[in-house]
Amino acid sequence: MRQKVLFEDLGIRSYQPTWDYQEELMLKNTQIKWAARQKEEDVKTSLTEHRLLMVEHPPVFTLGKSGKREHVLVSEEQLQKLGIEFFHINRGGDVTYHGLQQIVGYPILDLDKFKTDLGWYLRSLEQVIIDVIAEYGLKGERSAGETGVWLSPEDPFMARKICAMGIKCSRWITMHGFALNVNTDLSHFEFIVPCGIQGKTVTSLEKELGHKVDYEEVKRKIKKHFEFVFDCELVYAH
Repeated sequence: MRQKVLFEDLGIRSYQPTWDYQEELMLKNTQIKWAARQKEEDVKTSLTEHRLLMVEHPPVFTLGKSGKREHVLVSEEQLQKLGIEFFHINRGGDVTYHGLQQIVGYPILDLDKFKTDLGWYLRSLEQVIIDVIAEYGLKGERSAGETGVWLSPEDPFMARKICAMGIKCSRWITMHGFALNVNTDLSHFEFIVPCGIQGKTVTSLEKELGHKVDYEEVKRKIKKHFEFVFDCELVYAH
């Protein structure tokens, strides 16, 4: 049976309230699963709710739990002058940047109802983005040992990342997710070592195609490919 995933477009929203909202959704789901286990019920039939949030954040750097502060190349004072927020957060991965005209997706999924395999989950998220950018004539690829979607990952002079990924999973409930650069201001990436990976650059759909891309159109394509890859149905949350 295809899983129903509630879809919410949060528009432009700052990082902290969005993070709080994710935590709230995750907590609600983990509590439902814990209660089901206490009653020895099948977790696959528990009343957990899948959700896909899409959001556009004002400029912010986020550092994963295993990340290094020195990968943020500017001081707190300089960040304030630049108008960029900074958060040390609870996802995997190192430092990344979120900004306007970047599509951030936060799937809050109960993997007990999909597949309890984080490798499968990350590869599936990557596949969604690979399929989306293929519609723009770009060949997205995986880079060995690194999450996210890259262009020319095997070429040390050409490798560039177009979509970063980092997740957290608790009781097989996911949070955090992916960040696809559409018409993003890439200059802000100069203030970090993106994802803690030295010597590789970042790119965007705009940079690769040489023109601005319809942001709403890209969101529609992500939703379409998300439904296909995860074999689910997106339903607007009321």
